[in-house]
Amino acid sequence: MAAITLTGLTKEFPGAVRALDALDLSIADGEFFALLGPSGCGKTTLLRTIAGLETPTAGTVRIGEREVTALTPGARDVAMVFQDYALFPHMTVLDNIAYPLRIRHEPRQARTARAESVGEHLGLRALMGRRPAELSGGQQQRVALARAVACRPSVFLFDEPLSNLDARLRLEARTFLKRLQRELGVTTVFVTHDQAEALALADRIAVMEAGQIRQLGTPREVFGRPANTFVANFIGSTPMNLLPAVVSGGALDLGGHALPAPTVLSTLDGGEKVTVGVRPEYVSLRRSATEGALPGSVSIVENLGTSSLVTVEVGDLLIGATVPEEDEPEAGSPVWLVPNPDRLLIYRAADGALVG
Repeated sequence: MAAITLTGLTKEFPGAVRALDALDLSIADGEFFALLGPSGCGKTTLLRTIAGLETPTAGTVRIGEREVTALTPGARDVAMVFQDYALFPHMTVLDNIAYPLRIRHEPRQARTARAESVGEHLGLRALMGRRPAELSGGQQQRVALARAVACRPSVFLFDEPLSNLDARLRLEARTFLKRLQRELGVTTVFVTHDQAEALALADRIAVMEAGQIRQLGTPREVFGRPANTFVANFIGSTPMNLLPAVVSGGALDLGGHALPAPTVLSTLDGGEKVTVGVRPEYVSLRRSATEGALPGSVSIVENLGTSSLVTVEVGDLLIGATVPEEDEPEAGSPVWLVPNPDRLLIYRAADGALVG
């Protein structure tokens, strides 16, 4: 096991494409750490740089007490699980799991015994003689994990290992992966573009954009208090409402409607333009007029299973609210929205940064 420390890490590709931009990051020993962001944000490049598959343009990589920036992947004591699992099609499950031990020149009997032990632990005992083409996607994923575990590395590196699984298998694999990491206690870096995976699995999350970390924190911190409008817009199973407003007389003017002002508003000047952030889960929908509520009409109703996302037209604004499945309003019906004042987040319009 080992901590990971990245200092001033920069990676430029031909054409002056900067995938990583002077990035600093520390990952604790034994931590399950997620790199989250849209395609092209640099998260896979960062993972590959930690693995030694990419050479940084500048900066250093430390794993434990060693600087490994100039070391080959094989000398870094890491195990990587790729998106496509990268199994050898001509080898059996047993041989795939044992292959890294064979590269280390461990005796045949020892590597076979360890591969069998790890395979049994991961529910692969009955599959050890099969080849990858004879396995389901979930079984192939477990073989790739078993191969990584058999190495007994200091660090696990996962590059979207669940993305090729169907929805049901992804949920099962997610639970399995978290339990396995807890049992082994190995420092783990997990790349994903799926914020639900990151929120469910990680001890901490780094949300990335354009080669930089836009927010670093626990899942609860990143979900509950996004540091800027980019993170606010990216995190959440339903999009956060991000609404233009103006500070006016100690309140918020939202398209001609007044909203109660959070205490952080006292730090802003009258007339300053802001963005009000509130998740649909924190917006109540009423069927009759209520003092201080925002009047509107139902535009779209989307069934989410146990709840529904209702999009309401409030003047020129579209505001989302979630309601229980039995409370779905009809499209076109008049409703009134009451945002929870304790859940309002205020962002500066100028730079998108959270106020307070």
